[in-house]
Amino acid sequence: MSDGSSKILMVDERQTVREVLDMLFEKTHCDCCIDWSLCETNPELQIERGFEDHEHVVEPLSSWTRLSENKMYFVSRPQKYVMFTNPQVFYMWKKKKECSSKINEHAKQLLLQEHFGGSTLIVPDLEGTLYLKEDGKKVWKPRYFVLRASGIYYVPKGKTKSSSDLVCFVHFEKVDIYNTKHFKLKYRAPTDFCFMLKHPCIQKESDYIKFLCCDDEHTLLLWVNSIRIAKYGTTLYKNYQAAMKRVHPSASHEDRHNSSQVNTQQAPPQTTNVEDYPHEAPPDFIPPPPPGHTQV
Repeated sequence: MSDGSSKILMVDERQTVREVLDMLFEKTHCDCCIDWSLCETNPELQIERGFEDHEHVVEPLSSWTRLSENKMYFVSRPQKYVMFTNPQVFYMWKKKKECSSKINEHAKQLLLQEHFGGSTLIVPDLEGTLYLKEDGKKVWKPRYFVLRASGIYYVPKGKTKSSSDLVCFVHFEKVDIYNTKHFKLKYRAPTDFCFMLKHPCIQKESDYIKFLCCDDEHTLLLWVNSIRIAKYGTTLYKNYQAAMKRVHPSASHEDRHNSSQVNTQQAPPQTTNVEDYPHEAPPDFIPPPPPGHTQV
């Protein structure tokens, strides 16, 4: 627990993080805020990761070594669903902060509908300079990276940002993203705003780990959560909706209401079709006279 206490739960391999969170809500009598998370820490690598609500809890724990000092915490992570509470941060990141900060709730719903409500997920078109740690060295070199739905790509020296020139840095299928601690001291990183990409089975130092460093905290927020969007897609949005429903049972009804409002404003005017309203009489319909009366 975040306060230093601990809880014992019986968890089987079929239970998801969402189900375990619900169990902890009952045991701790805390609020059901959407920020609550299960988080694993790895002291040896100085990293941590918040489990996604759809993951099965036992699966990542099975990757821990026998003498591992890893721990799992029940903590509040305010950035867990920031991409849905403030979607403009990720889908309007090229605009000035003053513009995105003034966006209202209706505009946020429009952004969610546009990027998560269709048949295809739209990943933030994030790109920019990050520092890459060279393998086996405490040397960091700047490279220009571009986010795509399949992974992260970089622009080789002397090349352009066109798709034909991009080189794949990492695919997302078999790696998880981790936040780091004190990498400026441990690896001489340019800043402490770093993140790591690795296979969950890698529990110690390895050449197969990817290290990236950002200039500031806001850039780190953009990259970490945009990668989560690209990796998990609409599943992440479903997790958010389920969490909102747990907080307030009527939230799902409000979401449907907001969605219908968005669809109503986007849909073009339609002509009245009698067949669409089978229980209503057409405008010029005259009811037949009662039996025994003659119609005039």
